[in-house]
Amino acid sequence: MKNFLIGGVPEHFNLPWYIALRDKDFQKKNINLRWKDYPGGTGQMCQALREKEIDMAVILTEGVVRDIINGNDCKIVQVFVKSPLIWGIHVAANSDYNTVSDLKGTAAAISRYGSGSHLMAYVNAENLEWNLQSDLKFKVIQDLDGALEGLPNGNGDYFMWEKFMTKPYVDTGVFRLVGESPTPWPSFVIAVRNDVLDNEAEAIQTILEIINSTTNGFKQLEAIDQIIAKRYGQKIEDVQEWLSLTEWSDTQLTLKELENIQQKLLELDLIENKIQHTSILK
Repeated sequence: MKNFLIGGVPEHFNLPWYIALRDKDFQKKNINLRWKDYPGGTGQMCQALREKEIDMAVILTEGVVRDIINGNDCKIVQVFVKSPLIWGIHVAANSDYNTVSDLKGTAAAISRYGSGSHLMAYVNAENLEWNLQSDLKFKVIQDLDGALEGLPNGNGDYFMWEKFMTKPYVDTGVFRLVGESPTPWPSFVIAVRNDVLDNEAEAIQTILEIINSTTNGFKQLEAIDQIIAKRYGQKIEDVQEWLSLTEWSDTQLTLKELENIQQKLLELDLIENKIQHTSILK
């Protein structure tokens, strides 16, 4: 039995992994795959990959591309979710801010530097034609729980997180949604440490085949909307909308998509230079 540890956010995108693990699909192929939740998101997982705490990760595309360029010794093996991630722009319910334009020059609460919430604050600011030097400030709040506690107490002014995962907190009146900012590229990829790829290429390929088979039939699973709603505390109509917008993938990032991501990171001064696709994609 070969042992692998994979990291990911505890969100509905990753439910196919839980289903495949529950059904022992990996064990049937002599693979002992264990899952580790990373509520801190992409920045936390990039660090875990660097420190060899995990072998692979389901991770935000722009975040891991940036970290590979900055020296993280891993590669993207395929896209996991090809549809864009819809980032909700949230303020505390008691906030004086009512529109996205009100947030110019205020502090974005981010899980950590290099995280999706950090990088997408730049993308959002550029879309709004803000000055990236003077109109962007940051407060590190670790994760969603940190934002739920911090924003109402003035620790950060707005918080960007996946719209559907935060919807229950909008419904209960902790947050207000003031805008949305979808990623201009596929949202999640699977990244694997290079030393693992070198030594266990066949097993990694088997893992990908299993999860791709699971995602391929995921939307057709009986009562999947009810299962997601119960597990993640969401309204059934929100889950159904999310399912209609979400598309999984079994293919690699295209060179054009990778070029767009690198170009955007370069324009935003989030990387110093672009690198060859062979250093990023397996």
